[in-house]
Amino acid sequence: MPRTAYVTDLRTLQGECTVNYLRMTRLLGDLGAGDVREVPLASRSGRFGTLWLEVAEHAPYTTIVRVAQSGVLDGIVESPRMTVHLYHDVRMAEVTDFQRQRHFSGRYRYPNPRMHQPDEKLQLNRFLGEWLDHGLAHGHAVDLSELR
Repeated sequence: MPRTAYVTDLRTLQGECTVNYLRMTRLLGDLGAGDVREVPLASRSGRFGTLWLEVAEHAPYTTIVRVAQSGVLDGIVESPRMTVHLYHDVRMAEVTDFQRQRHFSGRYRYPNPRMHQPDEKLQLNRFLGEWLDHGLAHGHAVDLSELR
């Protein structure tokens, strides 16, 4: 049976980027260029890390945010880091850098030298969405309560 090529699902990708824009703006509030928001993550059993949001650049139509997390496994494994571009005119947020890898294609042939999944770009943006949801659900920053 011949394998069919993966076709990028633009509607799903755009939907994910739109929802991520809303999540990101809720967490960022009115931060400007150079500002950092620290969101301690905790549950009933204790604290388990910190979500860091740093506004690297802010312009009328775009904002670049660095997202990282520190936690209990620091020094053992590399903590997740990504760069996200917020496009204010279309109200979308897109992952443009993950763990120092940049410029993700909409689809990849599989297998490939870097072992990217065929829908790597969609998966990265979904991961961002889950990460931001986690921050909104478990974040306990002082000013986060105003954003809920």
